[in-house]
Amino acid sequence: MRAQTRHQLKQDAFSRATIQAAERTKDWTVEHRSTLIISVVAAAIVIAAVAGGWYHLSQQNDKASLDLNQAVRTMDTPLRAAGTPAQPDFPSFESAKERNEAAKKQFQAILDKYPHTHTADTARYLLGVTESNLSDTANAEKNFKEVASSGSRDLAAIAKFALASLYGETNRTKEAASLYQELINKPTTSVSKVTAQLQLADLYQNSNQPLDAKRIYEQVKKENPGNEAGQLATQKLAQLK
Repeated sequence: MRAQTRHQLKQDAFSRATIQAAERTKDWTVEHRSTLIISVVAAAIVIAAVAGGWYHLSQQNDKASLDLNQAVRTMDTPLRAAGTPAQPDFPSFESAKERNEAAKKQFQAILDKYPHTHTADTARYLLGVTESNLSDTANAEKNFKEVASSGSRDLAAIAKFALASLYGETNRTKEAASLYQELINKPTTSVSKVTAQLQLADLYQNSNQPLDAKRIYEQVKKENPGNEAGQLATQKLAQLK
């Protein structure tokens, strides 16, 4: 019973974080979607580490994990204002492009040095994130697909989530909708049913399919009365009128 309670708390916390991110976003742009993807995978890494213990499977994996931590920190390094000189004691980047290029090299190095570790799967996913941020759609799609087919269940779900977002951004609506529906039918700790539902509805709304969006929002509202997801769905329904 205690284990089930802890598992439910993790799911609830993850769902709340995702819903709050959606609530703060009025108009979803490519930049907002990329930010959400990074937030989602950060949560997934924590959940997987706690639940499965794969973070310490072997000595090689431990080394890869240290490098992964450094690369993730690179992604989180602040940007400095234009014209502001770099300060040796406070790491920063001049632009998001520069930061993504630096992180991309680090994730690729992990894949090259530790290709058979569990950490390499996460590194490949995050490599895809940096490629997506750099508009390298073809390679991002390739890496997301590989993780979706070979990674752990939770990480595979995250990769499908990112791939669906990528498809949505490149006007491949049917492929995106198919992946979101798959995630709705088979939710995981990392991507809950309501998270996938909200993204699918958002996809329909942005693709000028208001009736489909309305159907999903109404379902979310019905299945989540009184909580944050239901409230968000109610707000979205009001916008569709």
